[in-house]
Amino acid sequence: MILINMDKNKFPEDLAARIGYLFVNEDLAMESVTHRSYQNEHPDDRGHNERLEFLGDAVLDLIVAEALMERLEDAPEGQLTKRRAALVNEESLARVARQLDLGPILRLGRGEEQNNGRQKTSILADAIEAIVAAIYLDGGYDAARDTVMIWYGALFGDIAKGESPQDPKTVLQEKLQARGDGMPSYNVVGSTGPDHDKMFEVEVIVAQGRIARGTGKSKKEAEKDAAVNALATERNWLQK
Repeated sequence: MILINMDKNKFPEDLAARIGYLFVNEDLAMESVTHRSYQNEHPDDRGHNERLEFLGDAVLDLIVAEALMERLEDAPEGQLTKRRAALVNEESLARVARQLDLGPILRLGRGEEQNNGRQKTSILADAIEAIVAAIYLDGGYDAARDTVMIWYGALFGDIAKGESPQDPKTVLQEKLQARGDGMPSYNVVGSTGPDHDKMFEVEVIVAQGRIARGTGKSKKEAEKDAAVNALATERNWLQK
C-alpha cells in the first residue's frame, strides 16, 4: 500500500513498524520521510529531509566506525575505512531501505511519484540518512546506534568479516542461471534531464518477461539499480 494521502494519526505506528523505533516527536518523523519534491508542492508543510540527511550522514559514519572498531580490533585504518565505506555507500543504504520497505511511506511530489521515485536508490539512501538523524535528535545516540545495528543485520556481519557484497547484476545472473532461465538483458527505456545531469531508466528482462526497472545517473548505475529492484521483488518473478 502506498501512503500518498498519509493518515497522520496512523503514521507514527506505521513508520515504527518498519524501522523498529517509535518517535516522540512526530513532526520530526514526518520530516525525515519528506522529499524536497513534496515540500515544493506543499510550501506550508514543515519542510523536507535534506538537512536531516546532512546530520544523518555524520551520525551513521560514527555508528559504523565505532562498531567496526569494536569488532575488528587488529584491523588497520585502511581496512576499517574501506569496510565503513562499503556499509554507508548509497547502494548499501538503499538496500537497507528496501529491506525496511520504506518506499511506500515516503512523501514525494507528483513528478517523483510518476518517475518511480519510491524505488530510486538515491531517494531511498537519503531517507535512511534522514531517519537516522531524526532518531538521534529524538532519542539520542544510543537509540540511533541500536536501531541502525538491527537494520544492518547480516550485511554488517559480512562486511565486518571482510566479505564484500556481490554486485547485484552478478547475483541476479547467478539466480537466473540456476533456474535455467539464461542471461538477463538490460534495455534503456527512457531518460530525463539535461545532458549534464541526465537520469536514465533501464528495465531488466528475463525469460519470464520484464521483472524490474531501475534508475541512475549513468546506464551502468541504472542497470545495477534494476538488478537490485529485481532481487527485492524476487518472490514475484520466481513464481512466473
